[in-house]
Amino acid sequence: MAQPEHSSSTRDDDRPPGFGRAGTRVLEFAENVVYAGIALFLVLIALVLLALAGKTTYSLVSDFSQTPVLELLDVLLLVFIVVELLFAVRTTVEKRELIAEPFLLVGIIASIKEIVVLSIEAASVVGTDGFADRMVVIGVLGVLVLLLGITSLLLRRKEREPDEGQNAPADPETTDAG
Repeated sequence: MAQPEHSSSTRDDDRPPGFGRAGTRVLEFAENVVYAGIALFLVLIALVLLALAGKTTYSLVSDFSQTPVLELLDVLLLVFIVVELLFAVRTTVEKRELIAEPFLLVGIIASIKEIVVLSIEAASVVGTDGFADRMVVIGVLGVLVLLLGITSLLLRRKEREPDEGQNAPADPETTDAG
């Protein structure tokens, strides 16, 4: 039996609604320009932060106090955050879809950064009202890190599962029985 040929109506159904092909290309180009601009700014920010980290490291030579070390750690963790955001932008452009995991990692790193900074600051205000406030914030950030980590784990587990629906591979139990 001959298979039906693809008619022109089938090809028309493949075209995106609304703008059509030209409009879609224009929007795609604009999207790429915006993503390139975001990536450029993130790279510039990372370079500025690295220069700042170098300056802070140089200041450690003359000042062995806790302040420059805390500043250096703060700046380096900011570099990690910016690099993860850059990775998220690159992944979004490559796959043409928004991937949640890089943003979850940014949230985890940012929360850990704040925990580290607040814990060092809390040591200097032990016995005051500020200490209790910082401990509450550290506790909330700790719970946030835990929740973001669980979310990331569940997301990875979900990505390993086979697709459901039309594009899913055939179920071996039903194909063997038929």
